[in-house]
Amino acid sequence: MKTFLQAHATHADPNKALAVAGAQIEAQRRLPGRATHPTLGWIYLTDHYAAKAEQLLARLQQRWPGVAWVGSVGIGVAGGGQEHFDEPALSLMLAELPLDQFHVFSGVRPLADFAAHTAQVHADPSTEDLTELIKDMSRRTATGYLFGGLSSARNRTLHIAQAVLQGGLSGVAFDSRVALVSRVTQGCQPVGPLRSVTGSDQNVITELDGEPALNCLLRDMALAENTDVRAALPHLRQTLVGLSDRRAADAQQGGRFYTPARHGAFGSDTRVRNLVGLDPARRGIAIGENAAPGLQLTFCTRNTEAARRDLMRICAEIRDEVEPETVTALHAMASSAAPGPVSEPPLPTGIAGAIYVSCSGRGGPHFGAPSAELALVRRALGDVPLTGFFAAGEIARHHLYGYTGVLTVFRS
Repeated sequence: MKTFLQAHATHADPNKALAVAGAQIEAQRRLPGRATHPTLGWIYLTDHYAAKAEQLLARLQQRWPGVAWVGSVGIGVAGGGQEHFDEPALSLMLAELPLDQFHVFSGVRPLADFAAHTAQVHADPSTEDLTELIKDMSRRTATGYLFGGLSSARNRTLHIAQAVLQGGLSGVAFDSRVALVSRVTQGCQPVGPLRSVTGSDQNVITELDGEPALNCLLRDMALAENTDVRAALPHLRQTLVGLSDRRAADAQQGGRFYTPARHGAFGSDTRVRNLVGLDPARRGIAIGENAAPGLQLTFCTRNTEAARRDLMRICAEIRDEVEPETVTALHAMASSAAPGPVSEPPLPTGIAGAIYVSCSGRGGPHFGAPSAELALVRRALGDVPLTGFFAAGEIARHHLYGYTGVLTVFRS
């Protein structure tokens, strides 16, 4: 697989931003080993350009005829090692893949008889039964593995699959000949023990391990069980919940896409949800998802250092799979991922391109400096072509996540 082409640009006029990015792409096409006849393209644009999405897509199709386009709008976009938040910007990436190895799909472009091995998905967060749609799409792939995210915008939420779409989901499916490696990185740290949901009413959890759920929450947050709920609220506003199904069931999925939980950290089997309210009368807690008895739950908080370490860990795992000889050095980097100057990235080998979908609540602001999250990825993977966006929810396997990053690389 030839190295992908990637460019990003910012300008008040979206057409001028596209012209700048287009010039970068054309310059790269002349470099040895780069894609010369691209067939698949990604376009991510900040919501400043949302009103001009159709015009931008038409210009892309005119400039690169024969390229199938997918993408999304985001609060922020990623290009190379740079993040663009709260400014007009776009990020492009183009790949040269045989036409029979991928299929762009949407509600009006079904998969039909394409033998999907994996798939990238973009979706509108306002879509009804979105969780079920994601699970259904997962079942349509041989591996069950999806990667992607939910569009995020302050004005017009949209995603792209050969057309500008609103509602539902779309994306691109790949057959087994497209080799990719994908990992989920968590941004939260557990602050209590792993508990089992033993009583619930839709999204209100009334019992954990047979005890009132609110009592467990207060105890895990080092507060007395008789603490007045109003007095406890300032301590609980930053509290989240990590949910997981029984690990044995998840582990049976097997394969390279599964990442088990580690001591003091979450694995890819955990999805983080907001704590949205308290029910003092029933001593219950309300969370941002229906929670049936049998689910496992851990209270957690967002943690910058845990997020840095986990991001370096997944990068090391990816490099271990595509470049085993570099993993020892990267594991050492992961163990010392402290704030400070970022060293020069290693030379990339084995990676044709990468897509990074991160939570809109992460990015530089969460990691301590502008573009700090992308700088960590670049430090670990090297100067590889990379595009992506900051989402309203992240998708990996058949799960919808929050406060996470999903990093996917295509093997060269």
